[in-house]
Amino acid sequence: MDGGWLVRLRWQRRGAWLWPAFAALTVVDAVVGHELPASGDTESLPAAAIAALVLNLIAVLLLSRPLGALLRRFRGDLPGFVARNYAGTGVVFAVTAALLVVGLAHHDSIMANQRAMRDAITRAQAWIGDRAPAAFRRNVELLSTLTIQPGSVYRSCVLSSDGRRSYCVIVNTSLPFPRGVRFDGYEPNAVFSQGVG
Repeated sequence: MDGGWLVRLRWQRRGAWLWPAFAALTVVDAVVGHELPASGDTESLPAAAIAALVLNLIAVLLLSRPLGALLRRFRGDLPGFVARNYAGTGVVFAVTAALLVVGLAHHDSIMANQRAMRDAITRAQAWIGDRAPAAFRRNVELLSTLTIQPGSVYRSCVLSSDGRRSYCVIVNTSLPFPRGVRFDGYEPNAVFSQGVG
């Protein structure tokens, strides 16, 4: 009786990696999701942590039993709970690896969009600095830029020196300068961003 208890305790200690790995890798996944978002340009740390927690939990619930049963086919000496624990630990590591791969793949797109936005801002400042009325040219360094189509189309506005009116342009970075910039009225970007939300 004592020998069986000791064997079971030994297996429990060897197989008890799932929940410590789950906790640690959920934190790692949250950081990966924040630094290398899988979609969009940014993801807050709390949102990334919730997404990581849900993904890890679903993966463990759905895959640890079948993968544990598969593992027992190759390692018949493993107790069922240990095989499930090993499989669940492997699943949590796989989720982390998948988030990292997807985040790295999407990172190039984010960088390209940021470069395009900087280019759009530079073009808008040059166009406004050259063609806008003097009251707007004074504030040309203080642009408000709204993304219309990531990577190519942006709307930039500058306030007049008295702060009462805006002068706005549409910038299409896929067209050469100055043809890719055109005047777009006096409505500030705040009006459009409220409509987008």
